[in-house]
Amino acid sequence: MSQLYSNPAAVPPALEYLTQIDQILVHQKIELLEAIIGFETNNQYEIKNSMGQKIFHAKENTDCCTRNICGPLRSFELQIKDNFDQEVIHLIRPYRCTSCCFPCCLQEMEVQAPPGNTIGYIKQDWHIFKPKFSIYDMSKTKVLSIEGPLCAISCCGDVDFDITSKDGHSVGRISKQWTGFIKETLTDTDNFGINFPMDLDVRMKAVLLGACFLIDFMFFEQTGDSGQRCSVFG
Repeated sequence: MSQLYSNPAAVPPALEYLTQIDQILVHQKIELLEAIIGFETNNQYEIKNSMGQKIFHAKENTDCCTRNICGPLRSFELQIKDNFDQEVIHLIRPYRCTSCCFPCCLQEMEVQAPPGNTIGYIKQDWHIFKPKFSIYDMSKTKVLSIEGPLCAISCCGDVDFDITSKDGHSVGRISKQWTGFIKETLTDTDNFGINFPMDLDVRMKAVLLGACFLIDFMFFEQTGDSGQRCSVFG
């Protein structure tokens, strides 16, 4: 029961609000320059509660060359700030390969809250057919798993990534939400919903938020492919 459920004494500063919710909505902002000429800009997102009220905003921090040469494979740091513009969560993704033929150097992300204080990790699990990830706490103990569909195709419907506990029971879902043919085809701006138990440890809620961003970059960052990318990497 230790790492999965809430411990009020362990709530990082400024994340108290996450103890009150069981759903997060993530909306990527449309960048006009990127939409018009395809020039990759830093991704920006609004993070909302189930009522559509903004609770955080996030912005990628990478240089121009990294974004436009490495594309969705790029390493990046992403700052998540509250409505007072104070950074509350910091995400770090190193550069990794995506080939299913080489189960080394798989995708991973470190989650810090507050910045400088690591609270968990997301690590890709090798599988030739399906996207799979493990969620670890600060001591690198596995607490949750994420499994996506055989082919991550966002075509007239949502794409669901199921969240399960160590014993295999479903505890939530990360869903890439269908936003319409034109938007899906012409831009790489995406909407996501994250569902989890109300009493899930707030640190794990923050790590699942990080997992949502990693999934976005891995499977839905390509412009003009209708958000379609099969999980057989490479």
